[in-house]
Amino acid sequence: MKIEKKTDGSNMSIALEGRLDTMTAPLLESEIQGKLDGVAELQFDFGKLVYISSAGLRVLLSAQKVMNKQGKMFIKNVCDEIKEIFEVTGFSDILTVV
Repeated sequence: MKIEKKTDGSNMSIALEGRLDTMTAPLLESEIQGKLDGVAELQFDFGKLVYISSAGLRVLLSAQKVMNKQGKMFIKNVCDEIKEIFEVTGFSDILTVV
């Protein structure tokens, strides 16, 4: 998986490419864990993400919990397969998908 992270003031955007699964979720977790201080808006771009597993969902949930206290988080460019995973798992009620 490829991770491209950009920070602009209090905004952070993270573009993911490939698969967010058991093997790659720790990479994303290390990119954001403890690095969200001062971030008011966290944006994920899933335009090139083709798969997400429960390990990836856990990382998103943890980021959402942090952002609920200090700002907002949203996910854009989500493919139909991942949208379906969000719906089946109930994550569509927790995450903001635009």
